[in-house]
Amino acid sequence: MTELLAVITITIFAVISPGPDFAMVSRNSLLLSRRAGLLTAFGIGLGVLVHVSYTLLGVGVLIQQSLWLFNAIKLAGAVYLIWLGIKMLRTKAGGTVTDTRLAPLSDAGALRTGFLTNLLNPKTSVFIVSMFMQVIKPETPLIAQIGYGLFISVAHMVWFSLVGLCFSAGRVRDRFLAVRHRVDRIFGGLLVIFGVLLAVASRTR
Repeated sequence: MTELLAVITITIFAVISPGPDFAMVSRNSLLLSRRAGLLTAFGIGLGVLVHVSYTLLGVGVLIQQSLWLFNAIKLAGAVYLIWLGIKMLRTKAGGTVTDTRLAPLSDAGALRTGFLTNLLNPKTSVFIVSMFMQVIKPETPLIAQIGYGLFISVAHMVWFSLVGLCFSAGRVRDRFLAVRHRVDRIFGGLLVIFGVLLAVASRTR
């Protein structure tokens, strides 16, 4: 019971902490659609499942202990975030929802964006590997460990779905759509900052 409570508590605090996942879901919900936000949230949950899977297989320990591999993941994540951020920073004023420069993502695109944003986030990797190494006991049955992993993934999906629902609410979204290009640039700037911080961290570890 103590282990379960620890997993639940730590997961909740980890999920609600701000980061690239939050920025991406918020942006897609505000500027694109509720559907895009929810699919981004679902993609984030799928990314978490990948982290859980390789951790259960023992690859997570290798990633954490191998400096070059961990830094490679950090750099890949940094490049992806900076690329997304630059695309948003290039948004021009006067765009509308139907403007081809600001066209909504396809369902697959929204899902892929959430998936890659989480998959390439080394903080998620460190969080999950640390959880399974330090909180969950080695003697915990495999079925229970899988259950914990599913809980962590579902927790991400639920939280970011709530974020998506909140930011896609009619009144909130209508106000932000009026200054869409500015909002896109703000989120783009945040993603570039996240990416630069990751890149710097990969060089100083």
